[in-house]
Amino acid sequence: MSLKDAYKKKAEAELELAQARVAEFKAKIKSFTAGTQVTYAEQVDHLEKAVDETRHKLKELGEAGEEVGEKLKESVESTLHSLNASVHRITDKFKN
Repeated sequence: MSLKDAYKKKAEAELELAQARVAEFKAKIKSFTAGTQVTYAEQVDHLEKAVDETRHKLKELGEAGEEVGEKLKESVESTLHSLNASVHRITDKFKN
């Protein structure tokens, strides 16, 4: 397995975990009051957009040649970091 493939596989695993958390959040929101649902639904929508953006970046990575440019890897890393930070922030809010 090439370094690019290993990196892509790791990033895809992180993306799948984030997608699972978004599904959990969507299910949990249904039990909230209407006003609270709106607040959290907006945050979950933001997460879904981040998931889509990450998926797009991973597609670019998959289509790139074996010699993946550092800029593309950094872009994927940045997107994943932002997505994971958003998931953690919402997770903390759901705990309160």
